[in-house]
Amino acid sequence: MISLRKWTSVVLLVCILPIFGDAGEGEQSDATVSIGGKVNRLVFKDIRGVNRELSELGEHKAYVFVFVTSDCPIVKKSLPKLLQLYREFQSRDVQFVCVNVGANDTLRDVASQALELQAPWPFVKDYEAQAAKTLGITRTPQVAVLNSNRELVYRGRVDDQFRLGGSKPNPSRDDLKLAIEELLAGKNISVPETTADGCAISTKPPPSTPIQSNLNYQQHIAPIILKHCTNCHREGTAAPFSLLNPQDVMAHSEMIQEVVRDETMPPWYANKRHGKFQNDRSLNDQDKQMLLEWLASERSIGSADAAPAQPQFEETPWRIGTPDLIITTLEQHTVPATGFVPYKYVVLPHVFLSDTWVSAFEIRPMNPAVVHHCNMAYATSQGASEETFITGYVPGGQPMDLTKFDNGVAYKLPAGSALGLQIHYTTTGQEQKSRIQVGLRFPRENVRKQLYHFVLDPRGWKIPPGDPAFRIQSSHQLKRDADLLGIFTHMHVRGRDMTFYACDPQGGRETLLQIPNYNFEWQLGYEIAPGSKLYPKGTRIEAIAHFDNSSFNPYNPDPKATVEYGPQTVDEMFNGFVFYVDQNESLDIQVDPKTGRVKKK
Repeated sequence: MISLRKWTSVVLLVCILPIFGDAGEGEQSDATVSIGGKVNRLVFKDIRGVNRELSELGEHKAYVFVFVTSDCPIVKKSLPKLLQLYREFQSRDVQFVCVNVGANDTLRDVASQALELQAPWPFVKDYEAQAAKTLGITRTPQVAVLNSNRELVYRGRVDDQFRLGGSKPNPSRDDLKLAIEELLAGKNISVPETTADGCAISTKPPPSTPIQSNLNYQQHIAPIILKHCTNCHREGTAAPFSLLNPQDVMAHSEMIQEVVRDETMPPWYANKRHGKFQNDRSLNDQDKQMLLEWLASERSIGSADAAPAQPQFEETPWRIGTPDLIITTLEQHTVPATGFVPYKYVVLPHVFLSDTWVSAFEIRPMNPAVVHHCNMAYATSQGASEETFITGYVPGGQPMDLTKFDNGVAYKLPAGSALGLQIHYTTTGQEQKSRIQVGLRFPRENVRKQLYHFVLDPRGWKIPPGDPAFRIQSSHQLKRDADLLGIFTHMHVRGRDMTFYACDPQGGRETLLQIPNYNFEWQLGYEIAPGSKLYPKGTRIEAIAHFDNSSFNPYNPDPKATVEYGPQTVDEMFNGFVFYVDQNESLDIQVDPKTGRVKKK
């Protein structure tokens, strides 16, 4: 996305989290497969929230499905064993998959478990334990091994070292390892079934009839919808439908039920165990359970007298409110019907003759259907660079509105500068026209802090074909005592996760943000409340990301390709942006709210 320098076969089915039996679950057989029986179909959901099935894992000599939860103590002790087994068999065409059956585990929990283990195989989700039932699995971490014909050849434990009542120094037999070795050697499995100790699977199937509930829409559900959904789901926004009244909600109830359960809506991708962010619009546990209970019930509407007041929205196409200055590109670009469109570089027709302080920027494509993303920086007579980057327009992102921090922070545009855009257009199958507007709002109060940022942007890496978890790392040492305000990450469709850390000189390490299941379509910025993340000069900010170039990645353009840095979606990028202010800076600058210029005293 950001290229501002241009301005100057082993499948270990143990811990993959696709959901076995979500949409399309009714088509999956309820019959339990016996040893020697063939598994015709398994349906599950991956960490991206996409419905998948057994056939999408490809052809392999062996498939190892390990059923897990995030809290079972035997699972936690056994996962390192699985990692060792994966390393032993990864060159011998064994597919490992971890199948999560935890009743309270979300897709983000599943992805986070894989990330914390550093497991490169798939983790998937089995919401109603349909896959577990098909394979005869009743506990975690029970294992099912299939041969190349997808016949069940082993079912049971990893080994007998860890039991719920205790453990012993070493296992008496490496049951899973021996079963895989015998299968690969073309032998019959000497012990095809073992008794598994562990945590009983408690997932319940969905009720066949609506549950009884005292909840009603007007009193209990409408406040949740209006708070978390309607800011986007209303007329005149990019959302596909409105959710302003009970009729709207009822018309989309099945979809709402699925995305709320998966936590793909409201969109939020940060692991809640690491960091707090002031723009977190995700549902808390209580609201999520209340909404799911109502959706599973007869969905009583309730009395209109109990309905909350409808929210009032400013009638403007701008999310930052009505701008004080709007600048429009002079040229109208023509986007062809098909093919790749080279980046367009445009300088906007406005020069800031004096230093100008800005409290909010918004990039607004007038034809958003063709704008893949757009970056903005200021340019002077010395050109532009990553240091002059301001903000960008990306899928699912928000505009830069510094008033949200309520600490007097503003962005400084130096005298003699102009705004430049780097525009990435995408084709739609029809020739299109495009212009872009940029809106600015100026401070209404004295400026006390200047916004600073840096970009982690390593180069020179190559992602090998088929690699499911290629690791890239980068870091930056703070040059000021910093008060962090925001973090933003950008990768393309092979991006799997990114985690940010603050590392002190004594060796301490704090996780600032973990995005375990990155979504290219929802590139959110994560805003930090001022004063909550203070770090001294010399602290190292580090980011680590993994990229999935495997065939199991549903968005991978070509798993056989070696992938390098590049601006197009078929290429990849690693961008980690960190925004902050100087703890020791105490400006007191009066600006004209109409122009953003410093007032003369």
